[in-house]
Amino acid sequence: MLDDDAAFGGPALEVRFPAAGVVPVEALLGELRPGGQLAVGDGRVRAFLSAFGKRLLRPALARRHPELGSLGFFLRPSELARTVEALGTEHIRVPRGLIFHVPPANVDTVFVYSWALSALMGNRNVVRLSPRAGAVAEVIVETLHESLAEADPVVAATQRIVSYDRSDAITAALSAACDLRVIWGGDRTVHAIRRHALAPHARDLVFPDRSSFAVVRAAAWLCAPRAARVTVAEGFVNDTYWFDQAACSSPRTVFWVGAAGDCDAARADFSDHVSRVVTVRGWGVDTAMAVEKRVSTYGLAADGLAESVEFRGNALANVTLAAAAAAPRQWLGAGTFAHARLGALAELAALVERRDQTMTHFGFGQDELEELARGLAGRGVDRMVPVGSALSFHRVWDGVDLPGEFTRLVTVIR
Repeated sequence: MLDDDAAFGGPALEVRFPAAGVVPVEALLGELRPGGQLAVGDGRVRAFLSAFGKRLLRPALARRHPELGSLGFFLRPSELARTVEALGTEHIRVPRGLIFHVPPANVDTVFVYSWALSALMGNRNVVRLSPRAGAVAEVIVETLHESLAEADPVVAATQRIVSYDRSDAITAALSAACDLRVIWGGDRTVHAIRRHALAPHARDLVFPDRSSFAVVRAAAWLCAPRAARVTVAEGFVNDTYWFDQAACSSPRTVFWVGAAGDCDAARADFSDHVSRVVTVRGWGVDTAMAVEKRVSTYGLAADGLAESVEFRGNALANVTLAAAAAAPRQWLGAGTFAHARLGALAELAALVERRDQTMTHFGFGQDELEELARGLAGRGVDRMVPVGSALSFHRVWDGVDLPGEFTRLVTVIR
């Protein structure tokens, strides 16, 4: 990737989609100048996204990269239609304009969800794909190009995925030109990008550091049929191991709710099931990760936060917390889980922090979950979803209605 290159008379970047090679950033912005090419829910974009999603669901691809199957499911025509229909209002919705997306490098699919919803809302988009993006990102870009061959030319005219090494000049130019800047990737990224000024009318939509946890009713686990426990264990492994437990919605602590004896028995059985799933699927960690996990877990013990540490090979580590209030928010290494007991679900209210995003759950009723959500009153937890759904993206994310953020409302009164 290029930065300030005299051959272009200024900062340049690589356009990955549609493939165009290296171009000056000013030329790219000129290509994406304002116009009336797209409307909210534009049928041409819907057709393109549907075709792209269908390709992601090809069995061979979905088996190789399961997270792409989830993405393809999110882009199915019925879901796109529901997203557009949910925007019903007395006002006229119009695209917000030019959207600049800065996704994280460690979760390859996030940029597609963000970009797809913005494109569906009729926006022109520039997505900065990190040069450090992994193999899944490469597959996504290749599949986008496959889908472009049969798409309306308006898609290629209004959408860009670019790569460039860290460059203040390029980031500043894109920030100054956009109408909305979407920043994923944590506190440090948010602070770094916010140094670059936006136009007075523009705004930021940020997704800073978040942490997540699971909560399981011990009695419900012990009473569940074996097949149900296997399914939940498989879902828990999907929630945590797909992105090395680094996704903001992947649980790091498991809270067990109930009597002490039930919690001990349920936790032991749960760990056995998770260990079997990890073994069957061949999940493992390299030497460096194994060392990282041991340093992190023994560090908790040295600080008096952990009563015990158990390793099941290099892939699974369990930490028994000295107190539920000691639940760690930091990443401890892939496949590392802290465990704590609660007497009742309501005890979570005193433990939740604003950075807590997703609560995956098993064994609780709808009324109980809604009561907890109201009791938290916005202090934390933006999502409560069943175990196995932590990574399932929804158009409402981190408590933000993304399609709504990607549009503007026009009041028309006769």
